[in-house]
Amino acid sequence: MAEYITSQQVSIGKLIEPIHRIKLMSPDEWEILVEEWLETTTKYDSNKIERLGGSGDMGIDVIAFITNPIENPTNYEWDCYQCKRYDKPLSPSSIWVEFAKIIYYSFIKEYPMPQKYYLIGTNDIGTSLKKYFIDTGKLKDELKKQWKAKCEKEITKTTTVVLEGELLEYFNKFNFSIFEKINPKTIVEGHRTHPNHLLRFGGGLPSRISIEIPPIKTDKKLRYVEQLVKAYNSDTTDTIEEVEHIEDSKYERHFKDSRKSFYKAEELRSLTRDNLTEQVFENFKDDVYDGIINKSEEDFTNGYKKVTEVENEASKIIIDSNPLTEACRPADKKGVCHHLINDDKLSWIEDE
Repeated sequence: MAEYITSQQVSIGKLIEPIHRIKLMSPDEWEILVEEWLETTTKYDSNKIERLGGSGDMGIDVIAFITNPIENPTNYEWDCYQCKRYDKPLSPSSIWVEFAKIIYYSFIKEYPMPQKYYLIGTNDIGTSLKKYFIDTGKLKDELKKQWKAKCEKEITKTTTVVLEGELLEYFNKFNFSIFEKINPKTIVEGHRTHPNHLLRFGGGLPSRISIEIPPIKTDKKLRYVEQLVKAYNSDTTDTIEEVEHIEDSKYERHFKDSRKSFYKAEELRSLTRDNLTEQVFENFKDDVYDGIINKSEEDFTNGYKKVTEVENEASKIIIDSNPLTEACRPADKKGVCHHLINDDKLSWIEDE
């Protein structure tokens, strides 16, 4: 049987798995991804995570503050995340200077020694480097041997950093157990819960989670329900005093459909919140608003006629530039009309 080809496959080609896509990222993109991953963890407050990167970063790409540096600028607690985007697994020769930077800059008190130093490479780290993370005593001994050749002229371009005197004493007392590695798979998997995950890796939105329509008493005081009652009353001489009285009236089917579409739009909002950013749904609402506002301002014989005409107009709107395009259904667009009523951006009957 021939493979079924989708429009997405034709438009963007075969999906690249996230673990492979990170290998195509620029160094800046990799640092941003690690910063976003940290925002998904419960280890730090998101406002205590800061990406530095660039030249002059003193060996820090992303910093995560454990205590407030403003309150104690010389002895705050923090973790360092060093992000490396290399075409192959990291080797000791490419990293010696990074270890040396942390030692040197904490020695001259540019910052306190971090609680932890995490090394993260897009291609992970090689076997020869892994053994030093297993035995940090060997890491200390080998870094001392490599300092002259790999570090003293590379730590800073302004001076040669010779490992002697007080710096050597500091080196010997330095806690090398702070150095750890993080597998890039951990970053990719943890990042799945970040609102920017689909923007970074694509793959399409997952199936939406159905929302059960609650009892009418839950919505009774919402503006969209109150406006529907007013719209129905403008079309009949048999006044509807309470929402419950809609049952067994000629408006029962429309009312049930309106509540259904309202919660279908709410499903779409939840899908956006969990996988993108809520602004995407707000943009979707704006697109629907732009498509129905002229129709809503036409003259109608009554509010009920206005409701149905505007809902029909909404269902015909083509929205092809929003990420929700493939996920939305006609009922979602109708439901957005009632969300706009709730937001007081539309009215079926003007409030008194």
